[in-house]
Amino acid sequence: MAAMNIDETFVEVECCQRIKDGESVCGDDFKSVRLENEDRVIAVLSDGLGSGIKASLLSTMTTTMALEFIARNMEILQSAEIIMDTLPVCEYRKISYATFTIVDVLSGGKIRTIEMDNPPLIHLRNGRDLQWEKQSLVSARWPDRKLAVAEFRAVPGDRIIFCSDGVTQAGLGHAPFKFGWRREGLLAFVQEAVARQPQISARELSQMVVAQACMKNPNYSCIDDISCVVIYFRRPRRLRLLTGPPFKKENDRDFAEMVESFDGKVIISGGTTANIVSRELRREITTDWKQLGGGLPPTSKMKGVDLVTEGILTLTEVARALDGDCKARNLPAVRQIMTLLAESDVIELIVGTKVNEAHQDPNLPVDLEIRRNIVKRLKQLLEEKYRKKVYIKYF
Repeated sequence: MAAMNIDETFVEVECCQRIKDGESVCGDDFKSVRLENEDRVIAVLSDGLGSGIKASLLSTMTTTMALEFIARNMEILQSAEIIMDTLPVCEYRKISYATFTIVDVLSGGKIRTIEMDNPPLIHLRNGRDLQWEKQSLVSARWPDRKLAVAEFRAVPGDRIIFCSDGVTQAGLGHAPFKFGWRREGLLAFVQEAVARQPQISARELSQMVVAQACMKNPNYSCIDDISCVVIYFRRPRRLRLLTGPPFKKENDRDFAEMVESFDGKVIISGGTTANIVSRELRREITTDWKQLGGGLPPTSKMKGVDLVTEGILTLTEVARALDGDCKARNLPAVRQIMTLLAESDVIELIVGTKVNEAHQDPNLPVDLEIRRNIVKRLKQLLEEKYRKKVYIKYF
């Protein structure tokens, strides 16, 4: 089996969750980190005992510690013992307990999985459920807690799906799923979904699993916290965003060629930037006047470009939206950029460094940051909160 080329294959990691009806927080917790210097991705899902605040505390402590220990390459059994020793004891059930699944994607496509009491993960390749030999590790201090550890390699097109028992126990006690949806039901569902849409994203597949699990329950209710994580190994979807004119006017042609030569989606943010590309490539800009309102200039269209927007004001709102600002997310231009960003894996931010004197006006809003700082903020948010690969190039 050939090793996966990390440079050519993107590891898409997405988690969809739904909170148990009547609770304010999810008792499952998911965390993931991308260690660029090591060509490594780590994903952890934990299900805390019970539901609500206490379960959330248990699962969050588990994912936080597990992510830290695995990233530092601590011995597996020792890491698990520290986690189990640290979890607070439930005052009613007199036990400290949280299940977990850890998937460690190493350089070259080598995978290490560590599971404790979550439903067994699915490794899907060409529609087949691959089964790998698992080593059982048992702690002397916690003999009832068994770890299942496996190592294998992934190749482009593979998917790894894992979940909390809110998925596999969906419909439990109710016809026709008196014994729950179970792993077999989940497997059949994802096999059919992938057969129907071979390029389905990790994000969409995880959302479909959670929705389907809810449908198995009476009245489409959520009788337990439901979480599904999908890791998809595939060729990256690329996006290039250009903003700001080049520092030197003689570089305008090379700058415009960044649009012409790119194999992927393209966004241009900034009127001056768009005019440079339009002039150099001889492409007309058409403004969509239907999108007036909302405090931002309307978007425009250009042949070979997926979206043209105003510059610094719009990118400032995009940064707010990425950070969770619901008002910013409702702005039409921001919503369109967010959609393109969400659908992309590798994002290149091409930043022209010519200063726009208008943005130095002290009468403008205080939070209007210079383009360079906004772009750095976008990179940070996209990497930390959305698990994207982001590169900045100054022009």
